[in-house]
Amino acid sequence: MPVTAASVATELVARGLDQRDHGAKQSLYTGVIERHSMLRGRPPEHVWWVPGRLEVFGKHTDYAGGRTLVSPVSRGFAVAASARDDNVVRVVDAWRAESVLVPVHRPAAPHAGWRRYVEVAVHRLASNFPGAAFGADIVIASDLPRASGMSSSSALVVAIAATLGKIGALPTHPAWKLNVRSGLDAAGYYACIENGRSFAALQGDGGVGTHGGSEDHAAIVEGRPRMVSAYAFVPARPLGAERIPGDWRFVIAPSGVAARKTGEAREPYNRLSAGISRLLEAWNADGPRAISLAAALKAAPDAAMRLRGLAERAAKPEMSAQWLRDRLEHFLREDERPLQAMAAFAAKDERSIGELSAASQSDAERLLGNQVPATSALAGSARTLGAFAASSFGAGFGGAVWALVASDDADHFADKWHRDAFVMHAGVPLTDLSAQEGF
Repeated sequence: MPVTAASVATELVARGLDQRDHGAKQSLYTGVIERHSMLRGRPPEHVWWVPGRLEVFGKHTDYAGGRTLVSPVSRGFAVAASARDDNVVRVVDAWRAESVLVPVHRPAAPHAGWRRYVEVAVHRLASNFPGAAFGADIVIASDLPRASGMSSSSALVVAIAATLGKIGALPTHPAWKLNVRSGLDAAGYYACIENGRSFAALQGDGGVGTHGGSEDHAAIVEGRPRMVSAYAFVPARPLGAERIPGDWRFVIAPSGVAARKTGEAREPYNRLSAGISRLLEAWNADGPRAISLAAALKAAPDAAMRLRGLAERAAKPEMSAQWLRDRLEHFLREDERPLQAMAAFAAKDERSIGELSAASQSDAERLLGNQVPATSALAGSARTLGAFAASSFGAGFGGAVWALVASDDADHFADKWHRDAFVMHAGVPLTDLSAQEGF
């Protein structure tokens, strides 16, 4: 029996999506299924849902081996796909009337924007899994705002890689069975597609040019609806999950400032990662060697003090010793918050969540330096309007802010926040402001 947009939306609700989102998801899938039928003359062989993610705590900690607290959101990518036999991957954006053709085994002219992520995913899979047949027609449509801090780029990578993995029967491929043994492993591999690093014995390449970690991909692949999940990284491992209290609700506001990890924003984004690498290199040169900054900090009782001293040795013209010490201090503080927040979610402790979010926001502004006026103002505005917790999230340098409010006040709060943001941004309204329950 052919899959229909209505049946997919109903299944998403059965798996945890808010019933109020049923109509929107049905509309999204109507677009991708109809576009696929126009391309192929028949219904799709595979249909997927790939959510974006909300980072509650754990700003820029994952690639340093730290901890994060994340949840999937109810916005994401609808995907419909079928195999083709000519070793070409065609991806069509059903809503934006954009497309890209990527030969699986032949270099193509380098693409930019979202097409670059598709190209990188296709060629990494072809390199790591020789013999697999990846030819496919893939139709996507997304209600996740681009460059909003909710991991639209990582969700796209996961959407393309997971779809091609299904079409290419990767779970049966010897290289997959040897290196990817769990959902969290798959998330880690998808992250390495994006950042270009090797994963186990699967050789890396240039990626898309950003030096991020795998928290986004872990939330997208392993996250559960209406729950927050904690992970530690390098290597990735789950630390537990807690249900979001039924009378709490996240409301998410994009700031209107794009949080792109490419172009002009890539350098400051990568600089934060490079600072961690400099500290770790200085530690390893001094001995004993550690696989991550988190591992180094656990190696000795005085590790933090030693790393502060090593900042002088690690300093470069573009990274002063004080900047490196601030980077270290941010990691030390933020890395503690995911587990503290887990306990607060379990206890329904609004005060603790509020204090943790205020401290996280302050540290991002003072120590991490990845905030822009719009995100700082939105977080402050949320608290003024009645949210008991609020913080920016994601890579920074733009993006979005989350607020926690009472469920029965969420829609009223969202309206007030939107009006306040409209005034703050000189009459430029924010896009896609909506009450969100994790999915």
